[in-house]
This record gives sequence, C-alpha cells and structure tokens, in this order.
Amino acid sequence: MKWILSQRIKNKAPIYIGAFSLKKMNLSYWEYKTWLSNIDYTIVGSGIVGLNCALRLRERFPKAKILILEKGFLPQGASTKNAGFACFGSISEVLADLNQHSELEVMELVKKRWDGIKMLRANLGDQAIDFQIHGGHELFLDSGGELYDTCKNRLPEINKLLQPVYGKDAFHLGPNTFGFSKVKEKYITNIFEGQLDTGKMMNSLLQLVQKTSITVLNSIIVEDYSETKSGVVVKTDKFEFKTKNLLIATNGFASSLINEKVSPARAQVLITKPIQNLSIEGTFHFDEGYYYFRNIGSRILFGGGRNLDFKGEETNEPGCSEKIQKHLELLLKEVVLPKTPHNIDHRWSGIMGMGKQKNPILKKISDHVYCGVRLGGMGIAIGSAIGKDLADLVE
Repeated sequence: MKWILSQRIKNKAPIYIGAFSLKKMNLSYWEYKTWLSNIDYTIVGSGIVGLNCALRLRERFPKAKILILEKGFLPQGASTKNAGFACFGSISEVLADLNQHSELEVMELVKKRWDGIKMLRANLGDQAIDFQIHGGHELFLDSGGELYDTCKNRLPEINKLLQPVYGKDAFHLGPNTFGFSKVKEKYITNIFEGQLDTGKMMNSLLQLVQKTSITVLNSIIVEDYSETKSGVVVKTDKFEFKTKNLLIATNGFASSLINEKVSPARAQVLITKPIQNLSIEGTFHFDEGYYYFRNIGSRILFGGGRNLDFKGEETNEPGCSEKIQKHLELLLKEVVLPKTPHNIDHRWSGIMGMGKQKNPILKKISDHVYCGVRLGGMGIAIGSAIGKDLADLVE
C-alpha cells in the first residue's frame, strides 16, 4: 500500500480519501468533513438561478446536503451587475422577437417574464427588493423614423397578442414629458414595466439560502468535472471533491463547462452622481433596445452600446472599453440630460449568456449533471423560474 501511494503521488494522480482528493488540498479533516463530504447537490454559480435552484432543492429534499460554488467573492455574472429592469420587453424588442419566433413562442416568452417577476416578488416581497412600477418607455431617435412608424402602426396588433398575459393593453403612446432631446415627440410605454434594486434582491436571496443550512463557498473556480456511476468528481482551482449531482447555473460562463451554445455578452453601464431636482422616473430604451437607462433615486444609470462592437463584447472578461464608455457619455449628454449638468460616479460591466434564440437552455445533460443557462439578458425576469425548474429536473 505504501508503494502504491508513493507511485500515485509520483505520477500526480488524484488520491481520494473518502470522497475528497488530496490534490491541491490544504484543508483540515474538520474542514473537509464539514463542508466537502457527503454532498448531495452541488450548484455552480450563486446568481439568481443558482440561489433559487438551491432554495427549491431544499424544499424538495429537506435533509439533503447542498453546496453552492461561486467563482467571485460576489456573483460574477450579471445578477448583481445589471440595470435592475423587470424586463418584460419593449415594443421593438417584441417585434424583433417575432422575426425569430412564432407568435405563440413570443407570447410564452413574455409570459415567462411576467410569471417570473411575480414569483420573485412573492418570494422576497416588494420592499425587500425595492420594486417600483413607473412604466417602461421606448424612445425613438429622430433618425429612426422607420422603426417608430412600424412600432406605432403595429401597436394594436402587439397589444392583442399579449392581452392573455397582461389582461389588458400594455403599450400606449405617450408624450416626451421628461425633456429628452433628438427623439420623436412621443414614445411607446409599457405600463407594467418595473424596476428594482438588484443588490437588495441578491442579498435577500442569500439570506434565505443561509437560513436553510445551504453552504455557499466564494472565490472557488470550477475548472472541470467527470462523471462516475454514483456521481460527479468536481475539479476546482483549490480542491477536488465528489458530489452526487451537479447543477450548472453559470449563464454566460457556461460554455467553459458544458458543450452547449452559450455566447458570453458583456454589457457596460455607468451611473451619475446624484442630480439635484431630477424629474426623470422609470425605465427607458432606445435604438432597438441597445441603449437603456433609468433613475435610481436622483441618479441616472445608463448602459448599452454592445452594438458598437459585437465581436469585442462577446467576451467573459470584465471591464469597460473606452469606445463604448465615451459613446454612452455622449448619448447621456445629448439625449437624456441635454440641459442638466451631471458627473459620472461609477462604471462597471456584467456578463450575459446569449444565443440565436431567446429560449434558455434547461436540460438534463447526463445521469448526474443538469444545467439552466443562456438567459438572454432576461435574468431578473426569468431567473427565479429557471432556478426552480432546474431543481425540478433532478429525479
């Protein structure tokens, strides 16, 4: 036995004691026993999908040992880095979706968003996530007359299509009451659109998870995994261990672990310092949704610009590009706040998971591995439901 052990160390093969590998290990017996042994379910990713998945697993399996692994010290995808829109969809987005999907598919996609937000609000409460409904307004640039005419002319058709979801007409023409510049005199409003504080949302979810004895380990990068007859061996940058089931909820980072078509898409954002007497309230889109902004109290959050460099922004690397940030500043000054002095306070980016179509990938990959990824920029709206459905795939 001593010879075999020395040979395996010499050959650098992982050596397992129970369910844990000595490779890269610098853990005590107590640490291993407490956090990394006899694990029933391991979830990769502590975003909105991963946390909702864990909560649903706890409902289904009250005595199970559940572990969540997160690569960052905070969630590193889009869950805490987005703009905080409920994201039911602007009218031009709905029309664009009709070019890729059937009417039934588009209606079902909007319904998933609608039901997902209702689930999120029911689970956490409006106060805990600072949920507010001020409408979602789509502006149309003066140069975009054709798109404006198309959206305006098809407004009755879209309202009729989505009435089964909303219960009444969602989209209405409204005047430019906020003094935006270089846009049409009227914009099209989704009266149901809302906004929330994604930091508060994720903090509330984490508190619920922690109350149910679910372990979250941060700054752990899952590098690879291999399946056995009885479970999965998970390789991280710090240790290897065994789990009975592996659930992947890493959205834009998923293609590094599974063979599914998920393209990372970086979304860049900036936010102003507080602006005195700011009257803008609500969520806004323009230029086919490639630009978006909202108020956060007396600040303006402004983001987008991925259309300026699709290839460059198809990355899972965080950070901001000078080209896009300068263009955001220009549009903020010329369109959103043309007569209002303002200063930029902060900038950041988040990584979304995209595909040719907006349907998420929710599937059983193998006997012990499952995934819920490619949320298409709709994580807030559908993340709660995808997390629940991911947990329900487990038999």
